[in-house]
Amino acid sequence: MSQHRPHRLSDFVADLSHLLDQTSDEAVILREGGVLLAELVTNDDWLPEAQSQPDPIRYQQYLLHRDPAGRFSVVSFVWGPGQSTPVHDHTVWGLVGVLRGAELSQAYERRGETLAAVGVAHRLEPGQIEAVSPTVGDIHRVTNAFDDRTSISIHVYGADIGTVKRSTYDAEGKAKTFISGYADVPPPLLFDRASALAYGAAE
Repeated sequence: MSQHRPHRLSDFVADLSHLLDQTSDEAVILREGGVLLAELVTNDDWLPEAQSQPDPIRYQQYLLHRDPAGRFSVVSFVWGPGQSTPVHDHTVWGLVGVLRGAELSQAYERRGETLAAVGVAHRLEPGQIEAVSPTVGDIHRVTNAFDDRTSISIHVYGADIGTVKRSTYDAEGKAKTFISGYADVPPPLLFDRASALAYGAAE
């Protein structure tokens, strides 16, 4: 691998912060923010080793940056071989860019009281971007496309995503509230008291 260049993340954060200073239009944020994220994940020479480590049991969500004003957060998702999320939502806008390996993303939509898959899962390769939000499609399931290697994606959300109350969905479409937290930030440091209590109930 080439020389480590951590400035790429700080440059991305500065550029996204500037974008959010200029507009609150979600369509613009997803479009222009997607361009910025694509540039970031095109180069695999900046992610710290500590935020690149898989877990043998479940995928990991590491905090890379939390905007001081709470406008956005940047995380790395690290997928061990064959690992996947449950079907889940986000409740805020988000951008996903694959850094290493590949992911399969299956979209869902609510139909009456149940959820139904939309088309077939599409594959995201390194450098490719996907947007999510309640306005463009917010429910999906993500799987590491490989059974024999780690995949890593970089996610940007329009909130401090580790503290956001969201939902997972079972096969019948029944929702269950959860708060994800972060793999590398202990809940007492991350949340206020009310959120910390909620976190304890979300495992």
